[in-house]
Amino acid sequence: MATPVLLSWSGGKDAAWALHALRQRQDVEVVALLSTLTEGYERASMQGVREEVLRLQAHAAGLPLLRAWIPQDCDNGGYLQRMGQALEAARLRWPALRTLAFGDLLLEDIRHWRQQQYAALDWDCLFPLFGRDTATLARQMIDGGLRARLCCVDTRVLDAAFAGRAFDHALLDALPAGIDACGENGEFHTCVSAGPMFGAPLRLRQGDTVLRDARYAYTDFAVDEGPS
Repeated sequence: MATPVLLSWSGGKDAAWALHALRQRQDVEVVALLSTLTEGYERASMQGVREEVLRLQAHAAGLPLLRAWIPQDCDNGGYLQRMGQALEAARLRWPALRTLAFGDLLLEDIRHWRQQQYAALDWDCLFPLFGRDTATLARQMIDGGLRARLCCVDTRVLDAAFAGRAFDHALLDALPAGIDACGENGEFHTCVSAGPMFGAPLRLRQGDTVLRDARYAYTDFAVDEGPS
């Protein structure tokens, strides 16, 4: 029997491609997506993807979306408490569920932290993309049909003009030296609208770009409910 897996879901390309990779395997089955959202903003924490977009992505992937709500200015202890509650609820729904998957690519300290923290909650961690060459992986994603736009840019390392741009070959060619092609060091985050993990492309409407905390340029994406 395939091992049931809960996939951490930010709404971005790495989580989406992790779903695609996991679905190529016979030994695991992704049963649901789990998003961490910030109370008061109703958006994915850090990435800033709207809850309504996360719901649409989950629908396109044919999976239920679970939510872990965290307060604004949440510390590590508060985060783990809320995550623990969400994971306990998931296990009540799928009693055999013991594995949480992440789209992490390179950062060994992050992987170790996740393994250590979630082991204390009696969960295993799975990293289907970890160790891949990010420059190669980025182009594989694009060639494989993934479509996304940059929804958050750290302006301390990347110009705010990159916010809202399509994640495509032209973007990769334009990234300054030292910027990871997948934004693995937090240079940018993305919002996915299409790919082999979805049954159909999402219709999203691009909104304004705003600067928050004098650092992060967020571009808003909403569900386009206009006539097709």
